[in-house]
Amino acid sequence: MPINSKRILVVEDDPSLQKMLGMNLKADGYHVVCVGDGIDALEVVRNQRIDAVILDVMLPVLDGFQVCNTMRLEGHKMPILFLTAKNSGPERVEGLKLGADDYLGKPFNVEELLLRLARLIEQSRRSIEKGSAGSVGVALDIEVYKIGAGEVRFDKFQIKNHEGVIKQISKRESMLLKLLTSRVGDVVSREEILESVWGYSVYPSTRTIDNYLLGFRKYFEPNPKKPIYFHSVRGVGYRFEEIC
Repeated sequence: MPINSKRILVVEDDPSLQKMLGMNLKADGYHVVCVGDGIDALEVVRNQRIDAVILDVMLPVLDGFQVCNTMRLEGHKMPILFLTAKNSGPERVEGLKLGADDYLGKPFNVEELLLRLARLIEQSRRSIEKGSAGSVGVALDIEVYKIGAGEVRFDKFQIKNHEGVIKQISKRESMLLKLLTSRVGDVVSREEILESVWGYSVYPSTRTIDNYLLGFRKYFEPNPKKPIYFHSVRGVGYRFEEIC
């Protein structure tokens, strides 16, 4: 079988299942990286080239949903296939909302897993080629989100405020904006924000989030003292609203 240059990250805490997945993927020609928890999974995608992720939901410390959410907030775009015993309708919907590309329940057929994985990788390749069509060496995948008279450019870590002034923002500001704007109308808890944006290595006080929100209001709100986009929900978390 020809060597496949694609690198697959397997995130599975069951040693026997992890070994079985690794063996079958290697037999199919993939380069395989295996880890047993969500913290290690995030460390791998931050420091290595990974072309696709097979991700269990029930993981120690940081579950698969949170891992998927953090990967997407950080801008990692590789396909993610959830492989899990948590196979109910609501759980499938939750995983797909967080940015997963496919969902396969346990127990599973190995051949089906390999076919789904190959399909996801091919779709990702076509998407990248389509995004760069008509331009040599220039990525056209520009992530822009409009907020009133302003906007966020997630790919450049930039915002244009309501007065038209362009400003660089930090990676964490970008991640928090992406999290809130991806959940329009929902209250996002402080705990979810701290885990998704700051992770477990750094765990600041909730006052830090309040300060970020005050900054967003200065950037985007016509009147920061009477916010219409960025709201605090006392004792719970924060909510972003779109105003037509």
